[in-house]
Amino acid sequence: MTDSNDASPQITGAQALVRSLEEVGAEVVFGIPGGAILPTYDPLFDSTKVRHILVRHEQGAGHAAEGYAGATGKVGVCMATSGPGATNLVTPIADAYMDSVPIVAITGQVARPVIGTDAFQEADISGITLPITKHNFLVTAPEEVPAAIAAAFHLAATGRPGPVLVDLPKDVQQATAPFVWPPKVELPGYRPTTRPHGKQVREAARVIAAASRPVLYIGGGVLKARASAELRRFAALTGIPVVTTLMARGAFPDSDRQHLGMPGMHGSVAAVTALQKADLIIALGARFDDRVTGRLDTFAPHATVIHADIDPAEIGKNRAADVPIVGDARQVLAALLPAVQAEFDAGHRPDLAGWWRQLDQWRETYPVGYEEPADGVLAPQYVIQRLGALAGPDAVYVSGVGQHQMWASQFIGHENPHTFITSGGAGTMGFGIPAAMGAKVGRPDAMVWVIDGDGCFQMTSQELATCAIEGIPIKVAVINNGNLGMVRQWQTLFYDERYSQTNLGTHKHHIPDFVKLADALGCVGLRCESKADVDAAIKAAMAVDDRPVVIDFLVGEDAMVWPMIAAGASNDDIQAARDIRPVFD
Repeated sequence: MTDSNDASPQITGAQALVRSLEEVGAEVVFGIPGGAILPTYDPLFDSTKVRHILVRHEQGAGHAAEGYAGATGKVGVCMATSGPGATNLVTPIADAYMDSVPIVAITGQVARPVIGTDAFQEADISGITLPITKHNFLVTAPEEVPAAIAAAFHLAATGRPGPVLVDLPKDVQQATAPFVWPPKVELPGYRPTTRPHGKQVREAARVIAAASRPVLYIGGGVLKARASAELRRFAALTGIPVVTTLMARGAFPDSDRQHLGMPGMHGSVAAVTALQKADLIIALGARFDDRVTGRLDTFAPHATVIHADIDPAEIGKNRAADVPIVGDARQVLAALLPAVQAEFDAGHRPDLAGWWRQLDQWRETYPVGYEEPADGVLAPQYVIQRLGALAGPDAVYVSGVGQHQMWASQFIGHENPHTFITSGGAGTMGFGIPAAMGAKVGRPDAMVWVIDGDGCFQMTSQELATCAIEGIPIKVAVINNGNLGMVRQWQTLFYDERYSQTNLGTHKHHIPDFVKLADALGCVGLRCESKADVDAAIKAAMAVDDRPVVIDFLVGEDAMVWPMIAAGASNDDIQAARDIRPVFD
């Protein structure tokens, strides 16, 4: 894979790995050393270009790499030893694969002679991660290291982004070979299509100009393509309503009149129903996920579909596309702008006034909101709403998974791209704190808030020690209802209020006491139990900038996320609140 050059100095595979990371521009590696990766940690100690952050668990390293990538658009890097170190990366690798996050995971492996013998801390991590990586490498010779790293970064960042794993046997790290940069990288068959086909673009423009009830269905691919500016121009040109998925929040401003909100299981009534009643769906960087479509055979039954995606495997996978377009979302939008303008100039501009009257009626009749708890307990939605108002649209918000995640998507005004980072496809609890750590490292000047649940918090809170020691002052709002909230909501609605194994006891017993735990982990710990104290607690946290802050918000356990579409139900059965008939019966 690498050009040989006998005159080049001989260095170890481990040194080649560190040099290669420097050459590709890696700024930070999140990881934990261990026996099989130890040869690499020695030259890494001397690097002046690559910062290493010693996490407390390899899962934290992987999610931190994801958070770094989400906040910066660069490739995140995590590192672990063989065996359990590598397998602890499986969850963040799977998470990155589902959400198209560019990370490179580097793992140590047992020495080549003992591979396959069940040697100490051996695991076939290449085989284990084969279904959840864009590609992976088992490097078998030290001279292959530069090309493997260069290829890994190229694969992770181009086309549809995703995770790539590089597995390095210990003796490959110790053996020597000439170091040649740049290496010759050969990836036969890997040629992602970024420029859309002109004929398909023209056909899409013709269909757009003829539609009377169109909707722009925006997925995370628009953010990955850095296409938010083009999206705003296209929406302004066409006047078409916009819905942004959970992974695309911030791609289009919430404050824009054309934005209907988030579609899907807990989306706004206007967004969900617009898709259902549309005669044209323009899907950009979206994959017709089951959380958006509900029961697939009832989804948008009268809609023609234009589906643009950089991954041809997504087009037609769940919903047949009438006009398929393979290409980068930014380039697709750039091509559509003049094509649609040409249709308009030719007198083919549709009249969307009636469509907008209907949309506005849905929006006014069924706004996203919540009821104050009758028993006077603190409403979690209020906490998150005030957090968004006080921290503002320029802060970076990272969430865990569950009710608090949905409220964060609903009650914070998302105005800017790359300011809301969460786990979508995999729905990984514990994502929040380590991902926020990575986001803050990538964007040190931004205020980074974690919105977490008490269940999520207890999965990865140990990374707050990493943040305190490494000088990464994130802020954490724990929405503490004492339960696994989303599971409890389902038990309330579908299991006759039989709350089997969802009460965590954190609310009633303060076990653990999050304030004391925060203090023990080197953070500032605060607690808030009343509506009157919410603003003061948030402002107190914002005043601290030299260490992490944790606020334990004690909220009611009965709050639910609305609207809601039950799993497997049709989007036509969306309910705005409990104990009422579906909105459109």
